[in-house]
Amino acid sequence: MTSVPLDNKLSAELRRQAERQWQRLDETIVAQLSESQRLQLVRTLALSEFAGHVLARDPQWLEALFVDDALAQSERTGQYRSQLDAVLAPCSNEAEASQALRRFRNREQCRIAMRDLLGLATVDEALAHISALAEQIIAATRDFLVTLQAPLWGRPHCDDGTPQRLMILGMGKLGGGELNFSSDIDLIFCYPEHGQTVGGRKQLDNQQYFIRLGQKLIGLLSQLNADGFCYRVDMRLRPFGEAGPLVVSLAAMEDYYQEQGREWERYAMVKARLMGPEGDEQQQVDELLRPFVYRRYLDYSAIDALRRMKELIETQLRRQAVAHNIKLGRGGIREVEFVVQSHQLIRGGREPGLRGQALLPVLAELDRLGLIPSRDRHKLEQGYRVLRAVENRLQAQGDKQTQLLPECEDDRLRLALAMGYDHVETLMEAIAAAMAGIHQVFKATIGDGQSDDCDLGSLPLLWQDDSGSLDGEALLQEQGLDPALWPELQAAQTEFARRRVGPRGREALDKLIPHLLQELTRQGGSVALWQRLMTVLTPILSRTTYLELLLEKAGARRQLTTLCAASPWIAQQLARYPILLDELIDPVALYQPLPSAGYAAELREFMLRVPEEDLELQMEALRQFKQAQQLRIAAADVTRVLPVMKVSDHLSWLAEAIIEKVVDLAWQQISERHGQPSGLAPGQRGFAVIGYGKLGGLELGYGSDLDLVFLHQGQSGATDGAKSIDNGHFYIKLAQRILHLFATRTVSGVLYEVDMRLRPSGSSGLLVSPIEGFERYQQEDAWTWEHQALVRARFIYGDDPLAARFARLRREVLCRPRDLAALREQVVKMRQKMRDHLDKGNAERFDLKQGRGGITDIEFITQYLVLSQAHGSPTLATWSDNVRILESALMVDKLTPQQADLLSETYKELRNTNHHQVLADQTGPVALAERPEHCDAVAQLWQHMLQEA
Repeated sequence: MTSVPLDNKLSAELRRQAERQWQRLDETIVAQLSESQRLQLVRTLALSEFAGHVLARDPQWLEALFVDDALAQSERTGQYRSQLDAVLAPCSNEAEASQALRRFRNREQCRIAMRDLLGLATVDEALAHISALAEQIIAATRDFLVTLQAPLWGRPHCDDGTPQRLMILGMGKLGGGELNFSSDIDLIFCYPEHGQTVGGRKQLDNQQYFIRLGQKLIGLLSQLNADGFCYRVDMRLRPFGEAGPLVVSLAAMEDYYQEQGREWERYAMVKARLMGPEGDEQQQVDELLRPFVYRRYLDYSAIDALRRMKELIETQLRRQAVAHNIKLGRGGIREVEFVVQSHQLIRGGREPGLRGQALLPVLAELDRLGLIPSRDRHKLEQGYRVLRAVENRLQAQGDKQTQLLPECEDDRLRLALAMGYDHVETLMEAIAAAMAGIHQVFKATIGDGQSDDCDLGSLPLLWQDDSGSLDGEALLQEQGLDPALWPELQAAQTEFARRRVGPRGREALDKLIPHLLQELTRQGGSVALWQRLMTVLTPILSRTTYLELLLEKAGARRQLTTLCAASPWIAQQLARYPILLDELIDPVALYQPLPSAGYAAELREFMLRVPEEDLELQMEALRQFKQAQQLRIAAADVTRVLPVMKVSDHLSWLAEAIIEKVVDLAWQQISERHGQPSGLAPGQRGFAVIGYGKLGGLELGYGSDLDLVFLHQGQSGATDGAKSIDNGHFYIKLAQRILHLFATRTVSGVLYEVDMRLRPSGSSGLLVSPIEGFERYQQEDAWTWEHQALVRARFIYGDDPLAARFARLRREVLCRPRDLAALREQVVKMRQKMRDHLDKGNAERFDLKQGRGGITDIEFITQYLVLSQAHGSPTLATWSDNVRILESALMVDKLTPQQADLLSETYKELRNTNHHQVLADQTGPVALAERPEHCDAVAQLWQHMLQEA
């Protein structure tokens, strides 16, 4: 074997790596290389395992690069498509195409990596070649699949006979022609018009055809096999995200962005560009998107939107405890993108030159237009090129997507050498300088919208004086604080001094405490509030980023003290889950819970930031979303922005959105393994979730369980996957997966406690029932108490046919004529059984839920009214929540106005008291003096209506 040349700049470990790779190469080809070529080769092997792997597996490519001089070619983008067509021409099926595509991709990526790592190409060239390669592979793969499937499916045409093709929008860096070495590719699929396929054995409508084509395209690009993969494909930027169809028509896309497009989608669409466009396709798409992306007026709202997006990114980094991120960290690549795109969104409607997808040309245009100083342009441009080069060479090491600077010294040296530096320190200084310059411009352009120039007076002395002679009690009194705080402050100092807090954290803490004391003065300065603040502060002492968040954001400190003053429960939530501190940044959003349909949309957007393949992170993200939204609802609750009925509505809407997402995740996981059940109509799943109890009645509280029942359409048959199972078994596995996603305890706890005991036959019954079996059980075998429960049942999730069938069954069962004497006896017996087992009250204290005249008595009265009177007054069976049932009973003269008002208002008061008990961290019965005054009247009405013995 030809000896390995010596590269003195390599560490011992990097030399060993190069030697190991060298041993795998084709000896006959290596022997033909000159000394300088062998030096290039050994440097490549030391800097990139990916390149070494490709060269070892593909001796022909090793020869082409060095012997045929392909490595010296600086421009190949124009050759990609013709070469791809030649490579795919012999392929007769998808398996052969998969191998050919991956081999071609790896060859060209290897050449790009080597030119970049050896300093033979600029970073601009590398990014342009990576992007062009991806674009041509996507377009060539699409066209190959169209030809391959034509005998079966035909080719799509619109109604007037015009041929159509799948239009593929490249988003993000792919759209901008700035793709990283190992980036995911973000795509959106669309097509011009509706119509049908022509010329195949099967005729499909266009959307059906393009969905099938899109699914095959994604698989051919992203499936991992012995030859690796081409690209990881992310489709979550499409209209409606994961919940939307895979492919939409241009008309549907236009409707979506005009009616429902969100700010972050405007930002994303700046980069949208068609892959391999033909004719006027790009112009069509530009004209469709332009009104949505670019406003005709100067749109300064973009600044706030981008600022919020940046805060979300910083929040995500804090949550994941990620440091040294050259893309998302302070002064990272994303900040350059935000600066440029803020100007694009603000002025692009008036300045056509700002509508480009590529960043650097737009940055030059901003300079030309005088919209950004030349010195700022140069800071951003130079810093951007440095960081993109670092990012690209980092990813070329192992063909892995990362933006984190390595911690291992050998990996840092490898990156330094790839960047042209002999020493790691020089590289780190260059990166730090680049990020500092970028962040300076970013702050000037977008900033954080906060300022804090308050005068702390002598408050710092209370925390930082170590002379031992300070009269703390007098100073506290002078500042308007309770003198009893002094021993609390001293105890906190002693406790915090024992904690392991780094120098940066200690500095932030010492600056933060006087600010918190100042906020304390605005809230009355009580010892109890200080203690609550300390319960929040103690868990984050070692998490410097949160201390700095509270130090830097005056608004966050203010919201923290306001909410802790209002509710010990909120303080406990913040202490238990410090990530909720991020929610305090924006007070407008904090005190404005979302509308009913907003929770599902917000959750879809929130989950876009989580990798699809990372189930653990998805489960954690769901819990974080729930806690953040509950905090918003609680903030609006304690400040009286929301009345109790609306609080429960919002908590119920939040739960519904989470149920929908959990079912989606569970369906995806089970169907990937087993396929989908047979007999389903397009777009349907044949599965339903019914909410009972508080969820069914839109009356959830902060700590409520979810009472759920699962149903499925009940058709016989089997799934269509590789590991096929019968339909019934599929739905059982789906239900088990749903319960697992809810119940698994992550860092942020469980999602919801789920109670399934209301299903047919209770704990001994099937986990998910066929709808026919559920109907039969309700009509023939259910107990009276189960029909009482059905009063509060509501369809939460599922296909429309199942929803209609459940609604019909519920109405039929509730409107059935009943023997009133037997019904009264059964209702009274069940109520007494509950009271005997659950009432925690006594002669001095009252159980709000189980006490006489309490919540459960009113619920039982309401259920009795429905079961006894709905036969003659079917409107009583319309609603599942108690208040609207009582209103319906009044409308059909089953209650007098006085009775309806008594039950409704007492019920609201009881629930309001119960809510605020939770927020005040008070559980159990209340003192009799705090019992709502009309509970006795409710108890008397119970006696009158049900003739209780």
